Amino acid sequence: MPSEAVDNYLKAIYEIAGDDGRASTASLARKLSVAPASVTGMLQKLAVRNPAPVEYEKHHGARLSDHGKQRALEVIRHHRLIELFLHRMLGYSWDEVHDEAERLEHAISEQLEDRIAERLGDPEVDPHGHPIPRKDGTIPPRRDLSLLDLFVGAKTMVSRVSDNDPEILRYLSELGITPGTTLHLTERAPFDGPLMLEVGPDKEKHALGPRVAGEIRVVPPAANGETTG
Repeated sequence: MPSEAVDNYLKAIYEIAGDDGRASTASLARKLSVAPASVTGMLQKLAVRNPAPVEYEKHHGARLSDHGKQRALEVIRHHRLIELFLHRMLGYSWDEVHDEAERLEHAISEQLEDRIAERLGDPEVDPHGHPIPRKDGTIPPRRDLSLLDLFVGAKTMVSRVSDNDPEILRYLSELGITPGTTLHLTERAPFDGPLMLEVGPDKEKHALGPRVAGEIRVVPPAANGETTG
């Protein structure tokens, strides 16, 4: 079985680069909080394994092989199923589940994975709105864009929220901004100022700075039958 460290590298490459892209050494070092030299060393080792989970080229970063992508998606499936199980069945808040899932994702058996999925009704998204890879390694299609890319006047709905920062998740929860929440962008301050939003059916008014708004992805307004104004 792959080690936890290898799993973390494969998952990080996928989350940065997607199916066919490349992840730079610098981006992996930031995501994994390790030195760039350590990243280079690990990528070189992974590239000469048989079968090799990554393809690595100096100065061009790394991409996943088919073997590596299969394992990365399996670990991501474990992670997101565990997050949803903890949230829905055990009452964890959405800002608590990520770290727990990080510890458990490498350890669960395929039988336990199947039972969790069955108990949850074979869900498509985790508590943050991120798609859960299917058992066959495919991912339910999602079409969304950053909240920062909306035009003033756009009406939309939250698709997913980054789970990188628990404090931001807690803050957004207090504002009632979670996947499925409707948003209306009413004003955008100049020079990277805050976005003014009407949130939910009650149209509560909130201001979000670029850092927080950048953590939110939304359904394209056209998909909601709306225009961008």
